[in-house]
Amino acid sequence: MTKLSIELVKYGASKDAFAFKELSISEPLEDEVQIEVERFGVNYADVMSREGNYREAPPLPCVLGYEVVGKVTKVGKNSPANLMGKRVVAFTRFGGYSQLVNTKHFAVAIIGDYDGNKALALATQYVTAYYMAFVATTIQKGDNVLIHAAAGGVGTALIQLLRNKGVNIIAKTRNTDKAKYLKDQGVSHIVNYTESDYYGQVKAILKDQRVDVSFNPVGGSTFKKDWQLLGCTGALVLFGGSERSGKKWGTLSTLNFVRKMGIIIPITLMMRSKSIIGINMLKVADFKPLTLQFCLEEVVKLAIEGQLDPQVGAVYNAKEISEAHEFIGSGKSTGKVVLEW
Repeated sequence: MTKLSIELVKYGASKDAFAFKELSISEPLEDEVQIEVERFGVNYADVMSREGNYREAPPLPCVLGYEVVGKVTKVGKNSPANLMGKRVVAFTRFGGYSQLVNTKHFAVAIIGDYDGNKALALATQYVTAYYMAFVATTIQKGDNVLIHAAAGGVGTALIQLLRNKGVNIIAKTRNTDKAKYLKDQGVSHIVNYTESDYYGQVKAILKDQRVDVSFNPVGGSTFKKDWQLLGCTGALVLFGGSERSGKKWGTLSTLNFVRKMGIIIPITLMMRSKSIIGINMLKVADFKPLTLQFCLEEVVKLAIEGQLDPQVGAVYNAKEISEAHEFIGSGKSTGKVVLEW
C-alpha cells in the first residue's frame, strides 16, 4: 500500500530538505500494528537530523518522526487483538511523518477521545521526562532541580511531574517572554541565561546549597557549569546536545563540542558521590521495551485523569513541515509542535 509521506531528501535548510512522496508501506510484522495517522509531532532531534547532526537517524532519503496519533487498522498476529480499531498515541522508530506507519505494539497506548494534539506530547516529551524523573533518578522531597530549556516539551513535562513533589525547581530559559508561561506552570525560580551567566544566577538562588539533579539537553559548555553546581549525591542527566545544533564546521564543531564538556575521571564520581546519567530513549525502546511501555501507559493514565496537562505550542498543516522545523529550531516554541494531515 502506498501513502503520502514526507521524506528528508537532503541535509540543510528546512525549505530545501523535504519532499512529499507516495511511499510503499509494508504489512505490519508479527509484533507490530499499523496505524492510520491523523497527526504527528516534531521534536528537536528532528531538527538535528535534518542538519545531519543526529547519529541515530537513518541514511538519506528517510522519513523522520518519533510519534503519531491515529487509528490502528491492522494488527500483527503476535500483537494484542484488542488494539484493532482503537485510537492510540504511539512511538515510531522514525517514519512518523507519514499517513500510514507500522510500529511495535508495546509502543502504543489507547487514548480514546483524548485531545490528539496533547496526546502527541505524551509520547516523546512526557515519557522521556517520566523515565528521567522516576526511573533513572530518585528525586526526593526538598531536592533542588535545575531544568534546562524549561519551557520546551520535556521541560514542561518535568515541571508538571515534579511540581507537586515538594521539589525546588529552577527553570532555565533564554526568552523573557517565557517567564509568564513558566510561572503559570508553577515555577518559583526562573533563570534567563541571556541576561547573565546562568551559573551565577543559580548560585545566588541556592546560596549555600547545591543542585541535586540537573536535566540537561544542551551539553557542551553547560556540562562543566552543571558539574560545578552539583552537590554530593547529585545527578547530572544528559539527554541531548543542542549546543551542537546549527554549527557548520562538521567534525571540527563536534570536536569542539566534546572539548567543552571536558573529561571526568571515573573515580571522582565515587569520591564525590556524584552521577552522570545519559538518556537515549531510542536505546531504552530497543533494550527495555517493557520499561518504555510502562512509562507510556503511566503518562497517558495521568493525563486522562487530569493530573498532567500537556501544552501545545503550535499546530501546522503537514504541508507546512518546513515552517514547523524553523519554529522549533528557533528556540521560540513552548510545549508541543504538532502537524496534522
